[in-house]
Amino acid sequence: MSPGPTARPPLIARPRPAAAPLPTTPAVRRAPAAPAAPAAPVVTPSAVPATRPRIQGDWFLLPAPRPEAAVRLFCFPHAGGDATAFTPLARALAPAAEVWALRPPARGGRSRDPMPADFAALTAEVAREIAPHLAPGRRAAFYGQSFGALLAYEVARALPADRRPELVVVAGAPGPAEWTERESKDLDAAELLRLTGLEELVSADPELVELALGGIRTDLAVSATYRHHPHPPLTSALYALAGAEDPMLATTDLSGWAAHTRGAFDQLVLPGGHLLATVDRPGPVDLLTSLLSGRAAAAPTSSTATATATATEEQPSW
Repeated sequence: MSPGPTARPPLIARPRPAAAPLPTTPAVRRAPAAPAAPAAPVVTPSAVPATRPRIQGDWFLLPAPRPEAAVRLFCFPHAGGDATAFTPLARALAPAAEVWALRPPARGGRSRDPMPADFAALTAEVAREIAPHLAPGRRAAFYGQSFGALLAYEVARALPADRRPELVVVAGAPGPAEWTERESKDLDAAELLRLTGLEELVSADPELVELALGGIRTDLAVSATYRHHPHPPLTSALYALAGAEDPMLATTDLSGWAAHTRGAFDQLVLPGGHLLATVDRPGPVDLLTSLLSGRAAAAPTSSTATATATATEEQPSW
């Protein structure tokens, strides 16, 4: 027989030697640590305010983009005018409203784009371009001056009912019926440039003068094709404005506009000339701010200003 496995002696735990005490060192007084600098905020593209002017398609300039604004205010320039005329107004109204200024063809950045042949074609084209930016449920308003006032009104009327603006403000323009009856002597580009007060802005540069006159002639030719036809009135609130010193209006009584809406109507005479908003003046900022923010417009304090309202209509609910 082979011998069995050799028995192993039992394991005995041996005590470890005690660790030698660590040498003591005198305490060192340390200066308090400087507070950590706050971390710089992480800036993402979406966090940068979108305030730089931008062009939306071919037809609109946003001079001071404010996508968070509760209201879009679409602005229509005067004859020969361009979208840049509303830059001061856009800045003054921010952040209460975001201005979308119309860029008519045949001038400025659209100098190579042809103007539609007549007023009806222009109205239809603008209505088609503006409709996608008037989604139901989004508040919108129109503001137009002179030729732009008539265009703003006709575009509002041409839109589907659920895309129409809540408010239309027309400035420096007679009612549609009176517009058709104007005499041909009013369709003079050089005289219009002088009466609008814009001649001084361009007179130092002959090239600018010719460009301005060219734009005015184009728009006046389209304006001459306008014909007013009876139609159901708007339901939008309607404000008609006149400058107290406007040399182009036969009267500052614009009550004829009241027949073109079943909504609230008011007319107001403000200090100023034919064009209230220009490249160097923001225009009726206080009034528009009141209307767009839902507050009733303040009563005019100027001795030349008047405000009237139709007795049977409610005041604007904005």
